[in-house]
Amino acid sequence: MLGQMQQAPLLLTDILRHALRNSADQEIVTRLVEGGMHRYTFADAGKRIAQLAHALTDMGIGMGDRVGVIGWNTHRQLELYYALAGIGAVCHTINPRLGPENAGYVMAHAGDKAVFYDATFAPLAAGLAPHLKSVEHYVEMCPEGQVTEVPIETQSYEALIAGKAEEYDWPTFDENTACAMCYTSGTTGKPKGVLYSHRSLVLQCIVSALPNSLGCEQGDVCLPVVPMFHVNAWGVPYTALLLGMKLVMPGPGLDGPSLHELIVKEEVTYALGVPTVWQGLLAHVEGNNLDFGKLKYSLIGGSALSEQLIRGYDKYGVKCRQGWGMTEMSPLGTINVEPEGFYDLPIEERVKRQIKQGPAVPFVDMRIVDKEGTKLAHDGEAEGHLQVRGPWIIDTYYGFEENALTKDGWFDTGDVAVIHPDGVMQITDRAKDVIKSGGEWISSIDIENAALNHPAVMQAAALGMHHPKWDERPLLVIQLKPGQEADFKEVQEFVNKQLPKISAVDDVQVVDEIPLGATGKVLKTKLREHFKDYTLPTAA
Repeated sequence: MLGQMQQAPLLLTDILRHALRNSADQEIVTRLVEGGMHRYTFADAGKRIAQLAHALTDMGIGMGDRVGVIGWNTHRQLELYYALAGIGAVCHTINPRLGPENAGYVMAHAGDKAVFYDATFAPLAAGLAPHLKSVEHYVEMCPEGQVTEVPIETQSYEALIAGKAEEYDWPTFDENTACAMCYTSGTTGKPKGVLYSHRSLVLQCIVSALPNSLGCEQGDVCLPVVPMFHVNAWGVPYTALLLGMKLVMPGPGLDGPSLHELIVKEEVTYALGVPTVWQGLLAHVEGNNLDFGKLKYSLIGGSALSEQLIRGYDKYGVKCRQGWGMTEMSPLGTINVEPEGFYDLPIEERVKRQIKQGPAVPFVDMRIVDKEGTKLAHDGEAEGHLQVRGPWIIDTYYGFEENALTKDGWFDTGDVAVIHPDGVMQITDRAKDVIKSGGEWISSIDIENAALNHPAVMQAAALGMHHPKWDERPLLVIQLKPGQEADFKEVQEFVNKQLPKISAVDDVQVVDEIPLGATGKVLKTKLREHFKDYTLPTAA
């Protein structure tokens, strides 16, 4: 027997309609790429999104067409998110940190029909243009008359939408229609395309708005520092409109002083970003005897949340939450929202939970398996390969015929984890980064978090190096904070006191800079290349 309910597709335009009906006067504030600030209301945004939809249609952009976007977090890119999805096209956000080769590859692989770019990336767009045969239009996201001089035929965004009608009759179509596209960061091979549907993003948006997911609410002022090219800014451009939150867009100003100014002036209460951003912001606040204004929560993802950050922000009354997910998961998988009474506990007890990735959000299933695929117990002790499934998790990579799942329908994340009896998941490592010593697995994340507690250490990476007796033993590579010095042996002793004996590092090496990838993660492939001729002192 089937239920007798109306059938209506889940579309992103319904989130826009909801925002315009119920929060028309709410603000969107942007630090502009061309300088200065821009403010307007949801109602103003709705009119410009309609104008952009007309302009895109006039350009010949239609159902299924991919449109590349290379830009900072601004109101213009927000408009592209909704206008492209609304007409049935696909917003393909491109990470400029991929570098010209990979950026060109993903644009050609996606078959982008048009490219929108900020002035910062005009040289990149111009340099790639001769190699992008599918692109018919280039648009610089700038005011009329301010197009950067580059050897491609382009026009300004503001000129493109000027004079267009401020209303658009949004079509209805299948909720499984593609609407957005991101590529993986390409740290272990060519980037792969992940194609999101209206249904998947609407469902994730609804779940992220729950109190036990992101944990934000209508009265919050939200600052997505996580780039809009990084898995749809973790869904914030959708969640903010659904909840009616004031949205603050940082543009290109991601340094500590710029972010601090926005947080204080715009009274930001909820911010989201990767650990490297929060390290720089904390250093600015500490070094200049400042505070964080009305900031209450910082959601940190992309890499593991360290005890150093938790304690650093806790001193200023800012609560650090950890989220976990992947490009292939749209990205929401877990959020470590605090149980009732959590902040009444001593910080020593709180930190133990906060460094875990948290329980799965509704509709995401998780399991851990051994190398043969046998399911392991969720007892907080068994350690295995983390697999997931759910309505916003990938089935197949774009352009690939083979399914991306296991035979029984799970996606292998490439992470190694434990799952505790209360459902809280904790990543212990990436499968390729686990250090295998004497038949035991050693977590590089535990070593790195211990190192980051040292007052002189800015960044840390643990590598498994060959050992004739133990197979592998840990080498700790550190980057010091500016102006700091450290004794290698003292750092080694400091770290090893925090670890079980099997995880104790055999040596410490310092580099000028630990390389980071396109999404702020440590590039251990480059570090392994750098230390390929290195021999541990214990392996001599």
